[in-house]
Amino acid sequence: MEKKVITTNRKAFHDYHIFDKFVAGIVLTGTEIKSVRKNAINLKDSFCKIEDNEIFLYNCHISPYEQGNRYNHKAERTRKLLLTKKEILKMHSKIKKDGYTIVPLEIFISRGFAKVEIGLAKGKKLYDKREAIAKKDVQRDIDRNSKY
Repeated sequence: MEKKVITTNRKAFHDYHIFDKFVAGIVLTGTEIKSVRKNAINLKDSFCKIEDNEIFLYNCHISPYEQGNRYNHKAERTRKLLLTKKEILKMHSKIKKDGYTIVPLEIFISRGFAKVEIGLAKGKKLYDKREAIAKKDVQRDIDRNSKY
């Protein structure tokens, strides 16, 4: 499957432990998909919520399309995600039972359609974040020393 990654949510990997990943389609308007193809999208503070057995993406900022004139979209409107009923019910049970959250991880284009990879996640504690940073620093030093 050929996919072109548009944007990733690096903050999500820093703030959460990701346990399970799903790929969902996004319902977009014409000017939104044009802006997505121009990389004018930001996932920084976005999150997903399940309402009435449907899943929605909140706070995802897609900049208005420059040539869109009066047909342009609102930058931070709520967008519906397309998943199977079975996947939504699986996520819903994990959220209710185990206290997970749904976080968008990356947006990519596959076969002309915009897709979002979402993950079931649990928040990291402060000491977990420090531990992850320390591991990255050690790995960076090892990689730097192995070059020479």
